[in-house]
Amino acid sequence: MPDVVERSGEVGRLRAHWREAPAGGAPVLYLHGVPSASWDWLPFLERTGGVAPDLPGFGSSDKPEGFDYSIEGFDRWIESFANEAGLDRFSLVVHDWGSVGLMFAKRVPERIERLVIFNCVPFLPGYRWHWVARVWRTPVLGELFQATSTKSAFRLLSRLSNAKPGPLPADWIDRFWADYDRRTRRAILKLYRASPPDVLAAAGRGLENLRCPALILWATRDPYLGAGLGRQYAEALGGEVELEMIENAGHWPWLDRPELIERAARFLAV
Repeated sequence: MPDVVERSGEVGRLRAHWREAPAGGAPVLYLHGVPSASWDWLPFLERTGGVAPDLPGFGSSDKPEGFDYSIEGFDRWIESFANEAGLDRFSLVVHDWGSVGLMFAKRVPERIERLVIFNCVPFLPGYRWHWVARVWRTPVLGELFQATSTKSAFRLLSRLSNAKPGPLPADWIDRFWADYDRRTRRAILKLYRASPPDVLAAAGRGLENLRCPALILWATRDPYLGAGLGRQYAEALGGEVELEMIENAGHWPWLDRPELIERAARFLAV
């Protein structure tokens, strides 16, 4: 089991924080979603090695007000990070808003060895935001929602996010809440407001250029991203795709089904 270490440095003119561990084969880039950070990928890094950054606005990376918290802004930053980290050719694993990495991947498909997609924001036509996102996208209402959010309220809300009875694991909620400051809440509002459905659909144009082997592990009990979106991603990608619909799992599928960590590791190791 490789040791995971924490690093920091300047990437794209801001201070970035990331976790990394030595990989046995091709390096793996893990991209987290909202509202978590690189710690979400710790069990994967311990199994496969690789590198997982805190995206700007999240975790321990800088959270500047002037950063472009949009799909395009994250796309540019991820390219800078991959270059700074020396990831010339690598596998990519994405979850939730980690899908911003697909923008970079489809522009440089020759650099992508393998791709793993867990339930992620759909860069696909026809999607309509879930109710929490609609609140965040609404001026004033979104600010009020964020300003009045409490740890206990999030714990209660998280009961919808997983398939097991009860809220998300206590250690997960503790990690999330420690990072969930005013600047992260501001970043979330900016990202969602920069991403109406037509922008999501436009971001998906060119996914067929990704012809690397891909594995989609899509939970069927995700209250935010329906099961049909996994099938749409499988149809949109241009290469050989394995689609596995994961029963009894929610938005963070590996929290309900820890064996998915090993499933992803086996796919990445080929």
